Amino acid sequence: MHNPFLLLWLEAPLQAWGADSKFGRRETQSFPTKSGILGLLCSALGAGGEQCALLEEFSNLDQTVISFVRTTEIRGERVKQAREPVLRDFHMVGNGYDKQDPWASMLIPKTSERKPAVGGGAKLTYRNYLQDAAFAVVIEVPFERSEQVIQGLQSPTWAVYLGRKNCVPTDFIYRACFVEQAQALEHATVIAREKNRIEDFRVLHGALSDSEADEIFTLNDVPVQFGDDKRYRDRQVSLIYA
Repeated sequence: MHNPFLLLWLEAPLQAWGADSKFGRRETQSFPTKSGILGLLCSALGAGGEQCALLEEFSNLDQTVISFVRTTEIRGERVKQAREPVLRDFHMVGNGYDKQDPWASMLIPKTSERKPAVGGGAKLTYRNYLQDAAFAVVIEVPFERSEQVIQGLQSPTWAVYLGRKNCVPTDFIYRACFVEQAQALEHATVIAREKNRIEDFRVLHGALSDSEADEIFTLNDVPVQFGDDKRYRDRQVSLIYA
């Protein structure tokens, strides 16, 4: 049996899809990463821990992302609105915990030797977010897991969010299951049209030819292992502007 394709709609005031974040500065890609989508699926399934076997099933399967922006009517014609700028926020980490409380003390940042952090426990971290973004994600899923994944998305075991826990979706994520990818992509444009949105760009799995793609680049966003010791491998993607 051929693997089906699920259509996901990701829309929220804030989204964050990290792929190259380090230390106290958390960046976001301009589109959902594969690690972010598989993390969302694991949360919906209630699949915690490393999940190496589950991630291996999805590692080489296709994922296509379409970014949609709002439109404005000018002289009877629909034109694209400019994308909202990236929002930068900051978080205090490790502040206000009681050192004498055994549980609370574990939340205070420490060195690798479990000693108090230099300059005190509280740390300032910066987080970047996409604003008012909407994406259609068409993801190929193993045939034997498709029903389980669909049920998980419709009735998630754990809360699902769009990259970070404060990025709460404002619309239903799961939309439909299709035999062919082209059918899913066509249906995505129907949803976007109903929301007065138009395609901005799309990200395809793999490297196309230079004549077909506007940009080809490598992402380290294929999860090999989740849990405390997260591990990833690279994949190439092709960016095409509408």
